[in-house]
Amino acid sequence: VFSIATVTLQLAGALGVPPWALLMKTPDWRGMLVRDDRPWYPSLRLSRQSDAGEWADVIGRVVVALEDFRR
Repeated sequence: VFSIATVTLQLAGALGVPPWALLMKTPDWRGMLVRDDRPWYPSLRLSRQSDAGEWADVIGRVVVALEDFRR
Protein backbone atom coordinates (compact mmCIF):
# COMPACT_ATOMS: atom_id res chain seq x y z
CA VAL A 1 0.00 0.00 0.00
CA PHE A 2 1.36 3.42 -1.00
CA SER A 3 -0.34 6.38 0.59
CA ILE A 4 -0.06 9.69 2.32
CA ALA A 5 -0.85 9.55 6.05
CA THR A 6 -4.43 8.24 5.95
CA VAL A 7 -6.50 5.64 7.75
CA THR A 8 -5.80 3.27 4.84
CA LEU A 9 -2.11 3.40 5.64
CA GLN A 10 -2.74 2.87 9.35
CA LEU A 11 -5.03 -0.10 8.69
CA ALA A 12 -2.52 -1.72 6.34
CA GLY A 13 0.19 -1.36 8.98
CA ALA A 14 -2.07 -2.80 11.67
CA LEU A 15 -2.84 -5.80 9.44
CA GLY A 16 0.83 -6.43 8.67
CA VAL A 17 0.55 -5.44 5.01
CA PRO A 18 3.77 -3.62 4.08
CA PRO A 19 2.75 0.03 3.57
CA TRP A 20 4.84 2.97 2.37
CA ALA A 21 3.98 6.44 3.67
CA LEU A 22 4.73 9.45 1.48
CA LEU A 23 5.27 12.35 3.86
CA MET A 24 5.76 16.10 3.66
CA LYS A 25 9.06 17.52 4.91
CA THR A 26 7.45 18.47 8.23
CA PRO A 27 4.70 15.91 8.89
CA ASP A 28 2.45 15.70 11.92
CA TRP A 29 3.65 13.98 15.11
CA ARG A 30 3.17 10.50 13.62
CA GLY A 31 5.78 11.29 10.96
CA MET A 32 8.67 10.47 13.31
CA LEU A 33 11.12 13.16 12.14
CA VAL A 34 14.24 11.18 13.07
CA ARG A 35 13.10 7.72 11.96
CA ASP A 36 12.15 6.01 8.72
CA ASP A 37 9.69 3.67 10.43
CA ARG A 38 7.06 3.70 13.17
CA PRO A 39 7.55 1.47 16.21
CA TRP A 40 3.88 0.45 16.35
CA TYR A 41 3.84 -0.70 12.68
CA PRO A 42 7.17 -2.46 11.99
CA SER A 43 6.27 -3.14 8.34
CA LEU A 44 5.64 0.56 7.60
CA ARG A 45 8.26 2.53 5.67
CA LEU A 46 8.34 6.31 5.77
CA SER A 47 9.56 8.31 2.79
CA ARG A 48 9.80 12.03 3.54
CA GLN A 49 10.42 15.01 1.26
CA SER A 50 13.97 16.36 1.33
CA ASP A 51 12.68 19.81 0.41
CA ALA A 52 9.20 21.14 1.11
CA GLY A 53 6.91 20.79 -1.89
CA GLU A 54 9.25 18.48 -3.82
CA TRP A 55 7.86 14.99 -4.38
CA ALA A 56 10.24 13.67 -7.05
CA ASP A 57 12.81 12.51 -4.47
CA VAL A 58 10.09 10.77 -2.45
CA ILE A 59 8.78 8.91 -5.48
CA GLY A 60 12.34 7.99 -6.50
CA ARG A 61 13.09 6.45 -3.09
CA VAL A 62 9.79 4.56 -3.15
CA VAL A 63 10.60 3.15 -6.60
CA VAL A 64 13.98 1.92 -5.35
CA ALA A 65 12.42 0.46 -2.19
CA LEU A 66 9.75 -1.32 -4.23
CA GLU A 67 12.36 -2.80 -6.56
CA ASP A 68 14.32 -4.06 -3.53
CA PHE A 69 11.12 -5.43 -1.97
CA ARG A 70 10.26 -7.41 -5.12
CA ARG A 71 13.66 -9.19 -5.16
